[in-house]
Amino acid sequence: MIEPTLPSTRRDFLKTTAATGGVLASTLAFPTVTFGKPDNRKLKIGFIGCGGRGTGAAAQALKADSNVTLHAVGDVFASQIERSLASVRKEVDHEGQFDVPKERQFVGLDAYEKVLASGVDTVILTTPPGFRPLHFKAAVDAGKHIFLEKPMATDAPGLRSVMESVKKAREKGLCVQPGFTWRYSTARREFYKRIHAGEIGDLRAIYATYLTGPVKPMPAPGQRPAGMSDLEWQVRNWYNFVWTCGDGLVEQAVHSVDKIMWAVQDAPPLKCTATGGRQIPNFEGNIFDHISVNYEWADGTRAFMAQRQTSNCHGENTDYIMGAKGVGEISRRGVIINGPNKWKFDGKENDMYQTEHDEMFASIRFGKPVNEGERMCSSTLAAIMGRMAAYTGTEVTWEMALNSKDDLFPKNIAWDMKLPIAPLALPGRTKFI
Repeated sequence: MIEPTLPSTRRDFLKTTAATGGVLASTLAFPTVTFGKPDNRKLKIGFIGCGGRGTGAAAQALKADSNVTLHAVGDVFASQIERSLASVRKEVDHEGQFDVPKERQFVGLDAYEKVLASGVDTVILTTPPGFRPLHFKAAVDAGKHIFLEKPMATDAPGLRSVMESVKKAREKGLCVQPGFTWRYSTARREFYKRIHAGEIGDLRAIYATYLTGPVKPMPAPGQRPAGMSDLEWQVRNWYNFVWTCGDGLVEQAVHSVDKIMWAVQDAPPLKCTATGGRQIPNFEGNIFDHISVNYEWADGTRAFMAQRQTSNCHGENTDYIMGAKGVGEISRRGVIINGPNKWKFDGKENDMYQTEHDEMFASIRFGKPVNEGERMCSSTLAAIMGRMAAYTGTEVTWEMALNSKDDLFPKNIAWDMKLPIAPLALPGRTKFI
């Protein structure tokens, strides 16, 4: 058999897949030649967490490779599974890619275990973020290739668990692909490549905004059905509780934090301060509706992150990278660089959500599974660090954040457990743990 030359490094491989727009994945699905140790099997996909983002990810995974099948799904609510599968079927019309009989539609807090034990090869982890460390650890222990949505945890103990699982995944040769989707944008890849090449000179400061409306507002008082347990109520309204979502900075604006980290080539900040609070009542919820963070690096570089989730206010999602010789900008005006090396992206933008899955499956097929675990953990911790600073009013260092003992995830979790809602943080009174 012909033995083609493989890219010598993971970076070369990703350059190849980026250049082909993910086509490599489907062309390797039914290979006619041997590539080292590729995975040429029909890959069975497990899907855990059947909300909107997870439904999209499942459809994209099925489109990424012609030799995969959706084999099992799991969620704590049966109705979510029914809606999700119906939606995926409308998106993907490939013959033979659906094989999810009722006996492989698992419901309950242990559904993730049943999906992992069902014979799947890859899993999509898209439950509320508070569950991510538990599910990721189980998937790595089970030897599965993994796509996991951002963020990777909602507290430092959970993130330390994820970091340990990342190491185990690397030792096992497993794929770990995070949902930090902007890193798969053609325009932004070219933009940050130019930033790193020095086209705006040495970095001086970064300003990022994520100003939007509420994502999933808490129901008004009195809307909780009679007999519904504390846990079910909080999971159904997961975006309003710190232990399940991490707050808006950690769940949503972590995308912008990730781009800040991208700009500094994932070097961790030395420390940060932050302000924040809640202006609009959220009834039982305990997350802030605005946080602004000031990150500082050892060389004096600063990054400022402004996040807000409030209705009827100015909205924007921008990035300004300020250097000694120019300014890079990602905004409604486009992806541009102003200064001596003036530039604007004028190419065709890709579907970055699809690309992240295309590259994941291509890496598996090539026998070189990507593992982006370190950077996904760094970006998540940077967001958690900013929330800690906002909630406590404390200057928080990277080491303080990494070693925090503030463990938010409930112990011995069960549907009928009593789960009091933690009070809203009060900066200057809420203690750093």
